[in-house]
Amino acid sequence: MNPFEQRPIPVEDGIMDWAAMYPQPYDKQTVDPYTKTRVILMNGIEVESILFKHEFHRMCQNNDLRRELALTRRIEQQQQKRINWLKPINEPVLETAIGYEHVAVDLTAWLALNEPDPCVKQALDFALLEDFDHLYRFANLLDLDEQVPAEKLVKSYVDITPGRPTIAEHRHPFDSVRNPADFMTATNRTKLNSLIIVAAEQQTMNFYMNLGPYYYNDLGRLLYQEIAMIEEQHVTHYGSLLDPTSTWLENLLLHEYMECYLYYSFYQDETDPHIKSIWGMHFEQEVAHLHKAVELLAKYENKQWQQVIPGGEFPELLHFHDTRDYVRKVLDEQILLTANRENYVSINDLPHNHEYFSYQNRINHDVDTVASHKVIERHQQQYGTDYRGESQPHPVEALRDRTIDNTNIARKSESMYALV
Repeated sequence: MNPFEQRPIPVEDGIMDWAAMYPQPYDKQTVDPYTKTRVILMNGIEVESILFKHEFHRMCQNNDLRRELALTRRIEQQQQKRINWLKPINEPVLETAIGYEHVAVDLTAWLALNEPDPCVKQALDFALLEDFDHLYRFANLLDLDEQVPAEKLVKSYVDITPGRPTIAEHRHPFDSVRNPADFMTATNRTKLNSLIIVAAEQQTMNFYMNLGPYYYNDLGRLLYQEIAMIEEQHVTHYGSLLDPTSTWLENLLLHEYMECYLYYSFYQDETDPHIKSIWGMHFEQEVAHLHKAVELLAKYENKQWQQVIPGGEFPELLHFHDTRDYVRKVLDEQILLTANRENYVSINDLPHNHEYFSYQNRINHDVDTVASHKVIERHQQQYGTDYRGESQPHPVEALRDRTIDNTNIARKSESMYALV
């Protein structure tokens, strides 16, 4: 599929009425978990597109161009409302959070499995283990507060077990900055992967930072607050991968191409007929936006779309599937990794005076106050064990004990403590 070869509808034909914007929500009891992941991801993609166009608008002096941005942004605001309102009234915010982390795990793993750039792939692998741990922490809170097993929500599509412990993820801000990819030489696959993961993580950050305070008890509020801070690190981490030399109009073209790619991918896989029709309609709208971006790039920068997205043919379509074997492999190989400026190193190779340890001592000096640890400890105290949904024993021996929450692994070097 090459969206540049499709005949677009007029952009204005994408404007919806209220009936179209307020869809029938999915049934949380019967919905396929991957339908939920697609809904969550596309909400984040549309939010990213909207925020990007607002920033472009604020940095642009040409009102004719700003009017074109306003038109497509208005339609994407409608798309975002239509997608986000697919969430049913009876789905609590914590169940939605489980969906967000399911997206983070399977999306990141799929992108890493299909990423040709080794630096981008390593960035994906690194944060994958952290989002994987967030799923485990939220699942324990859900079981503790609501007695709802998270396995019921994800239907065993993904394991629920510790990743790199959240307490170990808090690093000095200097160590969240990575080297950008060169979009002049990068493949279309790498460009898409980078844009997609930034949008996904940004939406997770926004979701937690805005809805976390509305949780109904202090432990849950604290857990949302802590993980929202890690999502800030992840958005910085992934945002660093984007090419800062790309112009506003080149970025506009890339955003529209990404949206076309994802809507087309999800239209192929969607099992819910109602939601499948939404993906199809939104694809047609985004093809119109893409062709408008082509027109604007040529008019204002005298550039052809092929200079930004050579060929235009979609790479392999994004397909949500079971990535448990891959996640287990990365867990086994990279559990001890941390960051040292733009590099990834074993926690054992950091000098004791590294900023990582000073930051940890400042924010996590009292381990008993750290929410991601407290929620596991509370579950262990109440039920004698943590909550897990494992298809196999944990690949990391030090994380197999279900009666103790390991707060040392990946946080202290071997010279600081004895690994168990």
